[in-house]
Amino acid sequence: MKAAVRWWTRLVDGAKALWSARLPAAVPSPLDIKLGEVSHHDPLTGLPNRLLFEDRLDGAARRADEAHRRLGVLFIDLDGFKAINEAHGHGAGDEVLREVGCRIAPLARLTDTVARLGGDQFLMLLDGNPEASAAAVVAARVRKTLADPIRVQGRDIDLACSVGIVLYPDHGPRAKLIAHADAAMAVAKRAGGGLQVFYEPHMSAHNDAQIDLQRDLRQALDLGGAGLSLDYQPKVDTRSGRLTGVEALLRWQHPVQGLLAPADFIPVAERFGLITPLGQWVIDEVCRQQRAWQHEGLDLRVAINLSVHQVRQADLAERIESALKAHHLHPDRLMFEVAETAAMADPHACLRLFEQFMRLGVQVSIDDFGTGNANLSQLRKLPACQLKIDRSFVQKLEHDDDAKAIVDAAVRLSHALGLHVVAEGVETERQQDILLKFGCDELQGYLFARPMSPGQMALWARSSDAVPRPAPPLRLERPE
Repeated sequence: MKAAVRWWTRLVDGAKALWSARLPAAVPSPLDIKLGEVSHHDPLTGLPNRLLFEDRLDGAARRADEAHRRLGVLFIDLDGFKAINEAHGHGAGDEVLREVGCRIAPLARLTDTVARLGGDQFLMLLDGNPEASAAAVVAARVRKTLADPIRVQGRDIDLACSVGIVLYPDHGPRAKLIAHADAAMAVAKRAGGGLQVFYEPHMSAHNDAQIDLQRDLRQALDLGGAGLSLDYQPKVDTRSGRLTGVEALLRWQHPVQGLLAPADFIPVAERFGLITPLGQWVIDEVCRQQRAWQHEGLDLRVAINLSVHQVRQADLAERIESALKAHHLHPDRLMFEVAETAAMADPHACLRLFEQFMRLGVQVSIDDFGTGNANLSQLRKLPACQLKIDRSFVQKLEHDDDAKAIVDAAVRLSHALGLHVVAEGVETERQQDILLKFGCDELQGYLFARPMSPGQMALWARSSDAVPRPAPPLRLERPE
């Protein structure tokens, strides 16, 4: 409670200072103050968010420049927080984050700022000309206060954190302070966690490359997706060989680095908050392409991959519905694939989203099955209609009896639960024969076709013995 009062006092002071700069004669109303609280503070912990932190960091840097003084930034990342969520649930995870905020906040002086960056990451601004030794002492206090067990839902949860430390202007310009602190934190994490590390120039080589990449990606999105494109890979029915649909695969023709695969830039989009506009570009482009194909007489169901960050977006289903209406498409022409690991990372958010999808009428698939810790009984709680067996198992089918047993069992249990089964990464006829024997419903892989451009996809569909008509919608209802 004491920390909450402290932050409320800061909020009011900060709001007055902000308004006095813009409207010297105006006094902020209670509604204005409340709006400022919502837009500048994290709703879970009550701490300042990144927007407010960056604003205060800008002001502190200007004052430091004028007075020839230093300031410091600590980047705090909890160790093992994902395991806490998986073991105790996201409700317990939220309680942990609130308690972490309450423990860190009192360590700051009145001129300092503690903020929640997002997820399990926090920032601390050390104003007032701190020496390196002083910044190290504060970082050690943060680690010590978080080392005490946190009591959540009747259980003691042990916690640790990794801390990256930067000083301004010693460790770089204002614009790169947070990124450099993040780089130092990553070094502490790789060293085993529970450590504090000062930034050194060699740490930012990879970080600077990511910053440059996110700048280029942001520019591409601002230009309407310049350089971005989608390839499409067919899925075929195991018995008839007919085309049942395609999966959309994102590509980026970078102006300098050339063609980039999703693994090269999706993590950057997630880290720098670009996954929402990037994901929306994919949804809009898929809908646009589907409509163009329909005008040419080709009607295909298209699968789109979703990351865990997208699963947590509260307005995702609403934006998908808007895209479908804008392009006059039936919802069952879209399927969304969510990786097993993403589904289990936030099962509550995933369940909520899948239920929204079900009401909307779009199809849902559990992708990369077998790569996480989930089992089919857990996945049964999610209203999906399809399960995709990960390529790592498919590639072992010809020489690994364990892989055969796993795939065979997965197909049998999936069918018992009313799930359609797809195997991805099929490259040989022997793999195809084994999967056909197991009763797998659909196959996808280089044995049939590589990912191809929309024009090539249309030619392939017409020239092969694939479908001249769309497959019927997959059944969403499943036996209890």
